[in-house]
Amino acid sequence: MKLIIQIPCYNEEKTLEVALNDLPRHIEGIDEIEYLIINDGSTDRTVEVAMKWGVHHVVSFTQNKGLAKGFMAGLDACLRYGADIIVNTDADDQYCGEDIEKLVRPILDGRADIVIGERPIDQTAHFSPLKKKLQHLGSWVVRKASHTDIPDAPSGFRAFSREAALHINVLNEYTYTLETIVQAGRNRMAIMSVPIRTNAELRPSRLFHSMFGYIKKSMLTIVRAYLMYKPLRFFAFLGLIPFLIGLILGIRYLVYIFMGLAGGHVQSLILSSTLMLLGAMCWTIGIQADLIAANRKILEEVQYRLRRMDGKDSTGDRDGTV
Repeated sequence: MKLIIQIPCYNEEKTLEVALNDLPRHIEGIDEIEYLIINDGSTDRTVEVAMKWGVHHVVSFTQNKGLAKGFMAGLDACLRYGADIIVNTDADDQYCGEDIEKLVRPILDGRADIVIGERPIDQTAHFSPLKKKLQHLGSWVVRKASHTDIPDAPSGFRAFSREAALHINVLNEYTYTLETIVQAGRNRMAIMSVPIRTNAELRPSRLFHSMFGYIKKSMLTIVRAYLMYKPLRFFAFLGLIPFLIGLILGIRYLVYIFMGLAGGHVQSLILSSTLMLLGAMCWTIGIQADLIAANRKILEEVQYRLRRMDGKDSTGDRDGTV
């Protein structure tokens, strides 16, 4: 059983060694542990620090592409290097390395394919009261969209079985954390969470520059992910609202006809027709989107098979540049 721990990095020379030193060297049930960093276009000594420490693999971007792209590049590389379990953690040592054993245990026991670390958000000193509330709110929205019970959706501390990693796709360019949960829930993967500990903050988060920006990007990511997996339901509900309003106005106009007062209410008939047509258009879009989603599932199955073949045939190099 081979575990690869991957760390996305962007100019992390000051904190990377601390994070690497905190990682486990041995875990019961794991025969081999390797370490991989994703160099997301760093301009400092991140790669030099990693190589000096002794990481086994480095995947490098020639320019910064963002957390989501880095995560997927690392996942693909881990699969090529023969990982049976992949753990993703941060380069700022936010998460306690000893808790990696908690993440991989449910996978080793066959109880889960994806395990997400649940941070003690309310007890985390460097989280402001507003951030804590937003974290809880965001996790609640993700639970509703994904039909899962994950209490800490934004947590990047997570483990994937090889089978789960082969199925994962991240299309947004912001973050992988929310989309992967919606995807896993909608595809009925076995996903669970375990309580983990966090370390003292070494640097401020780089994922967002303001609370408003974080909320906006997170909500767009959730809505987009939901649209990908349940488009018909989304557009059916969206179209139902104007259709019902138009129907009520239409019935109102018919009542006026029977009362002999329809002459001054033609605009109600026009508005009713427009709203009902708008609702019907939403339903048509939903049907088309559902057909596209069915085609996407076929493409995902093709991608899954290609990844399996690539993992069997490729031995991989120590360094890779993308």
